[in-house]
Amino acid sequence: MTRTRYGLIGAGHRAQMYVDAILDDYADRAELVAVCEPNPARAAYYIGAAVTAGRAAPTAWHPDRLKEMVRAERIDRVIICARDDEHASLIVRALVAGADAVVEKPLTIDAPSAAAIEDAVARTGREIVLTFNYRYSPRNSALRKVIQDGEIGQVTSVDFSWMLDTKHGADYFRRWHREKKHSGGLLVHKASHHFDLVNWWIGSAPTRVYASGGLRFYGAANAAARGLDTRPRRGTHDGEHDPFELDLRDDPRLTALYLDAERHDGYVRDRDVFGEGITIEDNLALVVDYASGPTLSYSLNAHAPWEGYRVAVNGTRGRAELDVVERGSVLVDEGLHPVLDPSAVAATARSLRPRCERLLVQRHWEDAMEVPVTQAGGGHGGGDALLLWDVFAGAGDDPLGRPADWTDGVRSIAVGIAGNRSLETGLPVRVAELGIPLLAQE
Repeated sequence: MTRTRYGLIGAGHRAQMYVDAILDDYADRAELVAVCEPNPARAAYYIGAAVTAGRAAPTAWHPDRLKEMVRAERIDRVIICARDDEHASLIVRALVAGADAVVEKPLTIDAPSAAAIEDAVARTGREIVLTFNYRYSPRNSALRKVIQDGEIGQVTSVDFSWMLDTKHGADYFRRWHREKKHSGGLLVHKASHHFDLVNWWIGSAPTRVYASGGLRFYGAANAAARGLDTRPRRGTHDGEHDPFELDLRDDPRLTALYLDAERHDGYVRDRDVFGEGITIEDNLALVVDYASGPTLSYSLNAHAPWEGYRVAVNGTRGRAELDVVERGSVLVDEGLHPVLDPSAVAATARSLRPRCERLLVQRHWEDAMEVPVTQAGGGHGGGDALLLWDVFAGAGDDPLGRPADWTDGVRSIAVGIAGNRSLETGLPVRVAELGIPLLAQE
């Protein structure tokens, strides 16, 4: 079997999933031949992983030489895990150089760069795969099938609430995601997952967005208003810590990828979540109209005590409800480190909010019935493993339509881009007026 030649662009934490897949489960059909990363310490980490796995060492390249890398290494596909605001330039240059692209969400962060990607696809005919792994999570696939099969009739509205806890949610306020110019804010970076799910669940495209929200928990001003003491600049420091700090020395991989890499580019991965310079929101609410008629009401909270989501889909024949508790609580150990498995702290305690996945369907004039959901391990509710099969082995015919491309990526970020504009103006925003040709045609 001829192996597909891959180039990794962006060698941060998220790249691990793809590198592991290439070096292990898909080694018979994929090979990592190049790592494109401006920080030499991060590039060396994944090059070393390949060598340790018994593979030839991938070559190292700077992003400025991306086109040269694709051609010199005869790369078939690039995997882009770089900072969100860099996606569009990297995608366009890779396509023009002759490679297809696998891209971590979001596709990009604003309308002009989305239009540039659309133009590059039209000019080159190359392919872009968007890795929306939440589509592959069995619980989300089960809801898609319920709607697709007409169990609740024609969809009239969707109510969707997402809770990020004080471990996961806080992390977006430590790293580059805290600056909207780099991430598009949580409406683009994080919620593109959620908006893609809705687009996919109901098989429609967003047309108008109205948003409200703000930074109400994290950040220096909020900390001062609550009377918090003067805080250290970062989590990796000598002295007492609290549960909102991340000490990079506690994790060998974070040490290698970030703490040891600081000397090359000055990037600090563990900034204080209550520090200055945060320009994204931590509480958000949207109303989104869809082309086929439904309205979505969406909310996101990034400082909840538990993590998960609740979805209710109303239709002309009834209602479907999906409740997911991914983590029932975040406790702390004696050193005030967040503990993701509560049993490690309170083995005898019984959680009132255990992990669960429950999908109920209730049609008019009938009792509710529970729809079985296949249990699966791994990241994103079991979605990562299924996604990786489609990425590296090739997507076959999927009755649920889970594989996603650049058009799905555009429709997902359209809600966040329009939402950001609505936050700025205080007005509803029509998606067709964002300046993205694909959306103007719908």
